[in-house]
Order: sequence, then C-alpha cells, then structure tokens
Amino acid sequence: MVYSSAFKPFRGKPRVLSVIRRVSYPPSLNLAHGFCSISSADTPINESVSTTSGNADWDPPTEATLVKESERDNRRSPRGKRESTEKAEDIICRMMANRPWTTRLQNSIRNLVPHFNESLVWNVLHGARSSEHALQFFRWVERTNQIKHDKSTHLKMIEILTRASKLNHARCILLDMPKKGIDWDEEMFTRLIEGYGNAGIVQESVKIFVKMKELGVERTIKSYDSLYKVILRRGRYMMAKRYFNKMITEGIMPTRQTFNIMIWGFFLSLKVETANRFFEDMIDRGMLPDVVTYNTMINGFYRVKKMDEAEKYFVEMKGKNIAPNVISYTTMIKGYVSVGRVDDALRLMDEMKSFGTKPNAITYSTLLPGLCDADKMLEAKENLKQMVENYIAPKDNSIFMRLLTCQCKSGDLDAAADVLKAMIRLSIPTEAGHYGILIENFCKAGAYDRAVKLLDKLVEKEIILRPQSTLEIGPDAYNPMIEYLCNSGQTEKAEILFRQLLKKGIQDPVAFNNLICGHSSEGKPELGFEILKIMNRRGVSSEENSYRLLVDSFLKKGEPADAKTALDGMIENGHIPTSSIFRSVMQSLFEDGRVQTASRVMKSMLEKGVKENMDLVAKILEALLMRGHVEEAIGRIELLMNNECVPDLDSLLSLLCEKKKTTAARNLLDFGLDRNCNISFSSYDLVLDTLVTAGKTLNAYSILCKIMQKGGATDWSNCEELITTLNKEGNTKQADILSRMIKGGEKVGVTKKGKKQASFAS
Repeated sequence: MVYSSAFKPFRGKPRVLSVIRRVSYPPSLNLAHGFCSISSADTPINESVSTTSGNADWDPPTEATLVKESERDNRRSPRGKRESTEKAEDIICRMMANRPWTTRLQNSIRNLVPHFNESLVWNVLHGARSSEHALQFFRWVERTNQIKHDKSTHLKMIEILTRASKLNHARCILLDMPKKGIDWDEEMFTRLIEGYGNAGIVQESVKIFVKMKELGVERTIKSYDSLYKVILRRGRYMMAKRYFNKMITEGIMPTRQTFNIMIWGFFLSLKVETANRFFEDMIDRGMLPDVVTYNTMINGFYRVKKMDEAEKYFVEMKGKNIAPNVISYTTMIKGYVSVGRVDDALRLMDEMKSFGTKPNAITYSTLLPGLCDADKMLEAKENLKQMVENYIAPKDNSIFMRLLTCQCKSGDLDAAADVLKAMIRLSIPTEAGHYGILIENFCKAGAYDRAVKLLDKLVEKEIILRPQSTLEIGPDAYNPMIEYLCNSGQTEKAEILFRQLLKKGIQDPVAFNNLICGHSSEGKPELGFEILKIMNRRGVSSEENSYRLLVDSFLKKGEPADAKTALDGMIENGHIPTSSIFRSVMQSLFEDGRVQTASRVMKSMLEKGVKENMDLVAKILEALLMRGHVEEAIGRIELLMNNECVPDLDSLLSLLCEKKKTTAARNLLDFGLDRNCNISFSSYDLVLDTLVTAGKTLNAYSILCKIMQKGGATDWSNCEELITTLNKEGNTKQADILSRMIKGGEKVGVTKKGKKQASFAS
C-alpha cells in the first residue's frame, strides 16, 4: 500500500480530545483534563474526571464547579474567537520539535495520550518535523508497550528514513520485522532500493533486490521498475539490459511504464539506437505509447541535438490524437532554442497558447534566454509581460539579469526598468546587482534623476547589505553615481551608499577620492578628512587632487592647522604639493600667528626641493627671531643654505639690532661667522654697538675676538672704546687680550677704516 502525504484516515474509536480547554482545576487535574478527551458530547463530565483517579494529589471538584465549567463549555464562542482545534498528533509533533527527547517529554506525551492506536502513531510519524523525532517516537511507543507496530507504521518509518538518507536504520527496521511476527511487503523493499539509489549506492540497491528472492519476497514489475531507475540513473545500461532479459525469462511482462523508464535511461546514457529499439519493441508488444513515452523520446533527441527526429515524434504524437502537454511543448521549445531556431520556438509558443495549454515557469525560463541571445527584445518584453499577468515566477532568477543586461544593451531603458518592476511584482528578491545594471545605464544615458530614485530604494531597503545576496553592485554603477552626487551637492547621500559598500568589503579608491572632493567642495572638509583617515587605515591609495581640495577647503574655512595636517598627509602618501599649496598654508598659518607651525611647513617645502616663496620665508625667519625662537630660526637658515637659498643675514641683523634683540643678533652673527657667511662690515659694527650699548661687553668682546681670529678688520676707535669699558667693568684680562690682538693687527697692516666687507677664507 502506498501512502500519500495526507494524514491517514482515523481508524478506531477516538480516545483523545483534540480541543484543549482551560479548566480551573488544580494543576495536576488541569494537565489531565487538558490532555484527555471526551468521547462524545453526551458523556457525563464525571467520566472525563475519572481518567485522573489514579492521582492522589488532587481533590475532586465540587458539583457547583463542574456545573459552572459545563455551562462555560456549552456557551457560544464570541465571533472571531474560535476555540483551538489542534489535534493530539499535532501537539505531540510540536512537543518533540520544541523539547529534547527526555523522560520528562515522554511522560508529558503519556499524560496527553494514555492509549495509542495505529492511526495516531501513523499520523505522528507522518507529521514529525525530523526523521530523528520520528525514529525516537517509533522506538519509544514500541519499547514501552504503548502499541505493537503493524505493516503500515513500519512502511511509514522506512519511507521517512530513506527520504532522510538514514538507510542503515531503515534496513535494520525492515530486516527485524519477522522477529515481531510481521510479514514483509514488496513496497518496503522498493522504498529501500530507491533510497540507496538516491544516495548513489547502486550496489546496495542491487543487493536488496537480490535479497528479496532469498527472503521469499515476491518481486513484481514494481520492484523491477525501481531497480531500473536506480541503475540507469547511474549509467549502468548493460546491467539494466541483463535484468530486463532476466525479468522476461521469469515471466514478468513489462508495462508501458517499464518501457518509458528504459527509454529514458538509454537516452540518458546517449544510447540512442538502443532507446529506439525499446520504443519499437514496445509497439511490437501491442502497447500504445502515451504522452509520457513521446515526451521521453522528444527529450532524448533534444539531448543529442537531433531536433529533426524530435519534430518527427512530436508530429507523430499529434497524428495519433495524443494531445501534447506543457512538458511536450517546453521540451520542443528548449530544443529549438538550443540549436538557435528561436523563430520556431516562438511559433510553437503561439501554437501552445492557441490549443489552451498554458506555459509554465520552465517554459518561459527556456524561451526568454533564447530571445535575448537572438536580440529579439520586443518579444522578450511581451513574454515577460505575460509572465507577470499570469503571476508565473521562473525557477531560475538569473534570467532577469540577462533580461536587464540585454534590454539596456538594446537601448530600451524603459523596458529594462519594467524587468525590475516585474521582479517585484512576482515577489522575486531583487539584489544590488539588478539595481546596479540600471543605475549604470541610466548614468551613461544622462538620466541621473532616474538613477537617483533607484539609488534611494537601494539604500533605504539596505539591499546591498543582504547576506544572501549573490549579485553585487559593480564599480561601473556606484562610481558614476557617487561622482554625480558629489558634484551636485549631495555628498551626504553618496556617503550613505559608500558606507554600505564599505560594510561589504568594497574599497574603491575612486569612490574614496570622489567623496573627499565632494565634502571639500561643499565646505565640509572635516568629513572629507574622516574619509581620508579610513583610506589610510585600510591602505587605499589616494589622489593628489583630493588632498589639494581638502587643503583649500580647510583654508577657506579658516582652519590653517587642519590644512597643515592634510598637507602632511599628502606628503606622507608620496604626493609632492605645488609651491602655491605650500605658500597658501604658510601664509594662513603666519597670518594666524602660528609662526612655528608655518616654519615646519617651510621645512617640509625645502626638504621636497621647492625653492619658491622666499619672500614669505624671510618673514617667517624674522618672526621666529623676534619671538625668541632663535635656535629654530638658525636651523631653518642652515637648511636654506644647504638648498642653495642663502637668506639676507644683513637685513635680519639690522632688524634685530633695531628692535634691541641683542641675544638673537649675537647668536645669528655667531652662526654667520661659524658658517663663513658674507656679512657686511657695517652689520658687525651695528651688532657690536648694540651689544655695548646694552651693556653686554663680554658678548661684544667674544664676537670681536672671533672676527679678529677669522682675519677680519673693524673700527679701531670702537675697539678702544670696548677696551676702556672692559677695564672699567673689571674685565682687565679680556681688555689686555683684545689690546694685544689689535696691536698684532697693526703689525699686519690692517688699518683701513670705513665700511667694507670682511672676507673670510672658506
């Protein structure tokens, strides 16, 4: 006996109540009343209560309570609030699905159903949500003597286990049946043969088939057909022929279904001639081919690309008044498409509709790719429209990607947009790749408004972030979109898209740089700088133009320090800023009073070999010296000299002396003497006079000595004045040394006064 997917009809007197009511009894009584049944409406209430008489922990309800409960049960339920009608087998299946298989669960099932019968057990097995639940329940009810299984429950259990590929369990249950006094049935062995075949274990299927004879189980055409399916599916056509001949010798005559299986199997192994011989043998035995036979022949010749033969059998079928079904037409259409005869496929589609045969999802899925390949996009559009009208969703969703691509390629963007609408209408999940094709082509066509509308849906529904998505949006779609949004003042919207792409692991340098440019152009450089930080953390390459716009945006916003930070990042990433960028940053920092920061920018400029902007450099040096940052200023002067950009030291010394910055002047002159710089003699005089006037005679003495040691000459009258001052201050030793140095200079003949440059050998 073969059991369908429906529940087996209830056999025997019902013992459990399918409706669970709420009763205000004690807890133990509530459980019993909720799980027990009342066999009929006329059964007294006391009978239902008696089912729990074995429990000593509860008190029987009073008569008033029983009357009240009876009145409540007989009361009509309010409209729209029907009582639950869940069956006992459904409750058991739900309990097994939601709770682990423990003694506690077993006791709950016992309390629910004190007595089992074959029908209830069969229904529980059928409704079990997993094969493991069914097997545990099957063994439990038998082990606890709840019921003795019959053929129907064994067959159901074998069917469940073979479907779940638990073949060893199914085999053990089958072979243990005689120990329980239950005879075997051919149907049970047939299910096991098919189970091993579906698992690809052909040898075991054959062993089970052979064992049937050893165990005395009669083998009919049904078990032979099951064996043919298994071995032919695996290409064992020679074995199939041997067993077919053996079947004939045993006196078992093949049926039409047997021949259909054999023809199908030999076509599957591309044995066309053998399949033809079986078809002829079928006719010779007086069996008329049916629509399944012709469909098998048509499909077989389609597989070997012999559409002329397939057409012959298609015509023959109609000539014998066998109406082709949707499978017949779909197979022919698939064959025509495979050989490039799309016009014949369209003709057959029209014929199919004219005879009242409705195309199915496979028919459309077969035809539409062929129309795309043949560039028949108008016909494809019309067939898609019919699919939507009839609400036919194809099995393969990749067809919509083909339609989108081909419609865009043909230039019909409206038809392409209709494809996306059709997907939504047919409840087919749209992916980012579908939107990407449309967005890309809308951007190419300049229809940015339509592209933005699609983008809004894409971002709002977070389609990009769906984990089950297999079609990702490509750079040809999102880069033009991001660029357009950034150029049109919608950078924030572009960044939302960009952030979703980042979560999917997409790190496109073009998108990064477009966002930076967009934020910079909109006067929000801090947002652009955040994007720049993400780029640096992830090692994404940046563009020089992005940094330039970022620096300009910070400067326009009056934030020179941030502009300097962006400039540093530009240099660190290998970009060399132009002299104008350096100048604008230094100028802004200088005007903002950040002289030392401007000095660091100047240092970076010189290290990169940029030698322009010397007028601004001189101002920065003056400001450093005036603010007392002498060491830093001298370091920058040395860097300038190393880059062959000698500053005007005379003007710097003159300014310092004028502003009475004696320490800075002395240090700067000392540096000039150490580096053998060309300094005007008047600058020496000016510095010495300033030092003496400020009372720093020892500093003047040290400078003058260094000048004398370098072979220079000075104004002797000032020297005499310095010697006199040193003596007055008690520095007689220094005065004596200076005096002797002057006398030594007279012997050399260096007596020329006036303003001239002192030369020092380098």
